[in-house]
Amino acid sequence: MIVLAYSWLSYRQKTFNPNDTTVPNLSQFIAGLKFVVTPMPNGEILLWDDLKATYFRHFVGVTVGVILSLIIGILMGCWPAVESIFRIPIAFLAKIPPTAMIAVYFILFGTDMEMFVAMIGFGIFPGLAQSVYLSVKEVSDDAVYKAYTLGASNYELIWNVIFPQILPRFFEAIRMATGPAMVFLIAAEWMVSDIGVGYRLRIQSRLLNMNIVYVYLIVLCLTTYIIDYSLKIVKNKVCPWNGEE
Repeated sequence: MIVLAYSWLSYRQKTFNPNDTTVPNLSQFIAGLKFVVTPMPNGEILLWDDLKATYFRHFVGVTVGVILSLIIGILMGCWPAVESIFRIPIAFLAKIPPTAMIAVYFILFGTDMEMFVAMIGFGIFPGLAQSVYLSVKEVSDDAVYKAYTLGASNYELIWNVIFPQILPRFFEAIRMATGPAMVFLIAAEWMVSDIGVGYRLRIQSRLLNMNIVYVYLIVLCLTTYIIDYSLKIVKNKVCPWNGEE
């Protein structure tokens, strides 16, 4: 149904202007794909270079957010003193859309790699930290008491009892966070970057080259899906006790 509606709209646009690319037909879409994958005179391949820049920033930012949230979340769940310090500020930060704080990130971190990493890392940190914190709180008291009875130290309790129980849920939280992380990154690239998917979407949409914009959107959708599916596979391999295939 959607394909038929799009085909009709594209045909209608072409009757008024055959060169119109706002609703590209198949030949225009293919032309846009060839343009972004054909090496430029300077050797650049637009699609590859933009994806490489965007996903490197995405990977580093998500990694920083995951490490911070895992550490702070476990500490909050295990020690009341840490919980009293971080619980309210994290709950407050979780209510602020990171894209609304882009100007703040510009001022604090500039417009280089540090800004992109900080925006992603701090953007996903509150939600992930809360997820870890709540997962730790849901660990049964029986498991904790048994570990202490067998002589486990606090650190052994965290590593051998708490960490394995929260890990499957933490993987799911990471999967849920990768999408918003990409939104934060695209918004930042749209405003200040000179390379990346967000930058390319801004330039080509202003030129009304929607055949190129749609190529980027489709590739972005496919690669994000691959990342999500890969995380699911890794979770099942790392956490076989979770019972999912």
